[in-house]
Amino acid sequence: MEQFLIVALAHFLALLSPGPDFFLVARTSISAGWRVASGTCLGIALANGLFIAMAFAGLAILREGSALFTAVQLGGAGYLLYIGVLFLRHAGSSELTAVTTQGAIPEWGRALGMGFVCGALNPKNALFYASLAGMVASTSTGWKWLYGAWMFAIVLLWDLLVAGAIGNQRLLKRFAGALPWLERVAGCMLILLALGILIHLQWR
Repeated sequence: MEQFLIVALAHFLALLSPGPDFFLVARTSISAGWRVASGTCLGIALANGLFIAMAFAGLAILREGSALFTAVQLGGAGYLLYIGVLFLRHAGSSELTAVTTQGAIPEWGRALGMGFVCGALNPKNALFYASLAGMVASTSTGWKWLYGAWMFAIVLLWDLLVAGAIGNQRLLKRFAGALPWLERVAGCMLILLALGILIHLQWR
């Protein structure tokens, strides 16, 4: 139980630090509403679940320096640059009106795909779960299943909470003047994260 509390706390603290997943959930919730953003949340949780399964299975692709992990880093940097530029281009264009349900299903599916790609191409996720897997290497299979299910659920619930809070229409209208700047800051942060990954690969 003590080990579970340590792992759960480390995982939750990692969730509190804003990263690409957070910014994508926030932007989707602002532009399309929390219902569509829930697709992004599920996609991110599924990508995290994939990393958890690979880490606990001990797959070598999560080891830093491996060819596949380098490919994930390059792909992630490219994707972060892409969505960062999108954020900057569309900053301030979000309509702060009630989001209709028309076309919600295709939008939800697209949001699911974007969330999965963002989560899967985030090298921070791969390294974090690989390090956690090292902490629980000697734990029984049953406990590993419990850890994995817990972390998947917490990622999903946390992102849904973020989407619900940020997608609240009353809250958005109150801070309408600041939203374009928040979107620009988010875009710049994503671009800086991408450049940081590329610099790290260049000087490794």
